Amino acid sequence: MASSQLHERAAPRTETAYPRPASVPSEATVADPRYQAFWMLRLGYTAIPLTMGIDKFFNGLVYWPKYLADWIDNIAPGTAQQFMYFVGIVEIVAGLLVLLKPRYAAYIVAAWLAGIVVNLLSYGKWYDVAVRDIGLMAGALVLGRLASVYDPPLRLRR
Repeated sequence: MASSQLHERAAPRTETAYPRPASVPSEATVADPRYQAFWMLRLGYTAIPLTMGIDKFFNGLVYWPKYLADWIDNIAPGTAQQFMYFVGIVEIVAGLLVLLKPRYAAYIVAAWLAGIVVNLLSYGKWYDVAVRDIGLMAGALVLGRLASVYDPPLRLRR
């Protein structure tokens, strides 16, 4: 056998079982489990920050200021509840950004969750909630990776 024939046989294949989707999903893409996972995460990371952000103004689910570490409360202006109003606004904006452009917003949400984890771990009491938020942060990073395939990049006009 000639060496060129061996090289052709040994050449790695670059195609995958699921080809990279077009910028506008087709019907075949909707059946793709990766695309379904992208939408489940996108909707979840829209709904959860919106819900938690809105609740920061009402404390209906929980009294949110109790989760604020003392060192943050000491350096932030105003009361712990006023800081939670700021947190609520950030979470609402983050949820809306994930809805509009998850390709970039997923990493903003992951960074925000990292900040929450630092707050909770430094508080010294809410380790279980911190571990949960590490899992949520991992999910946000997965959304960002999936969005790199399914959410087209911004095209700046020149």
